[in-house]
Amino acid sequence: MLDLHPMATRGFTTAEFAQRTEAAQKIMVRQGLDAMLLTTEPEVRYFTGFDTIFWLSPTRPWFVVIPAKGAPIAVIPEIGGPSMSLTWITDIRTWLAPQPEDDGISLLTETLRELMPGGGILGLPMGHETHVRMPAADLAKLQAGLEGVALADATEVVRSLRMVKSEAEIAKIARMCSIASAAFEDLPSYIKAGDSERQAFAKFKVDLLQKGADDVPYLVGSSGPGGFENVINRPSDRVIAEGDMLLLDTGALFDGYSCDFDRNFAFGHASDAAKSAYDLAWLATEAGLQAARPGLTTTELWAAMAQVLEEGGCSGHQIGRMGHGLGMQVTEWPSLMPGDDTVIQAGMVLTLEPGLAFGGGKMMLHEENIVIREDGAELLTRRAARELPIIT
Repeated sequence: MLDLHPMATRGFTTAEFAQRTEAAQKIMVRQGLDAMLLTTEPEVRYFTGFDTIFWLSPTRPWFVVIPAKGAPIAVIPEIGGPSMSLTWITDIRTWLAPQPEDDGISLLTETLRELMPGGGILGLPMGHETHVRMPAADLAKLQAGLEGVALADATEVVRSLRMVKSEAEIAKIARMCSIASAAFEDLPSYIKAGDSERQAFAKFKVDLLQKGADDVPYLVGSSGPGGFENVINRPSDRVIAEGDMLLLDTGALFDGYSCDFDRNFAFGHASDAAKSAYDLAWLATEAGLQAARPGLTTTELWAAMAQVLEEGGCSGHQIGRMGHGLGMQVTEWPSLMPGDDTVIQAGMVLTLEPGLAFGGGKMMLHEENIVIREDGAELLTRRAARELPIIT
């Protein structure tokens, strides 16, 4: 059953992009930033709406500058000019690329000097889960050309905005979660023992696309007798047999926004150990659903799930974290783990992902996607079956 979110539409209004920019500029003022430079796909898309898979090519850099006031400025290769002109951005400056000897650096330098004629502080995301998408030599050249301009870390500007989603963003994620939930529910009708992992993955991916996903850039999992030891594999030619278990974990896209959750299946029959591990992971997820609310920290939410695992006799539950933020990227800020301590806010979209080891090194993972509302968690995925599904 497809239960597509009625509010989910493609694109965003100009007003939403303007609001994002103005919110960033208020934070920039508090941090003393005179401009902010963005170089990666999600950052550029978040503030402009520029959406293209041309980012897969490493040949050309792309730059967007957020000034202290006014709309963003795009400094991009000429090939992207027509696409950028379809967004709300009107100040689009281009160069013929690639030019390895000066791939937009002089044009970017000129733009930044125009915005900061007397020098100043240029923000650049430098923290965890960020990177600078240009050659290191070009970054050095840019710094050399900006005498009197200091670089400062602008991670918090982008992070604080992207962690809390608008209703339009939430609707897109909800629609993708609905599509993937339906595909998981239908999976037992078309994947059987005798299929190879590669065939099973392909059937599931095709179903996601036919049900309305735009793309399936992330699909991992594994199969094995009674369980599996690795949960981030690409599919192999291994043939799924009676007594095997299969995990599929997908980050599929609708209009540039992702789901991220998994489901477990057994073929023919399942061991008592596998059933018990599934039950424990399901209960830990339930504890997370009940605990998640504004004001709680990510560490406290992690602890609510960890307590269930530990009380169930599982000490080997550490996989680094038990969930994370979700949005344009399949993993975003924050992390549900000890020491993260991010205060959860209404509007955050999170995954709940408790995991444990069982049966001599096998793994069990559950994952659901939620949005935080004022009164607690709202499921975006359709809840996993209460008992381990067995495909006969």
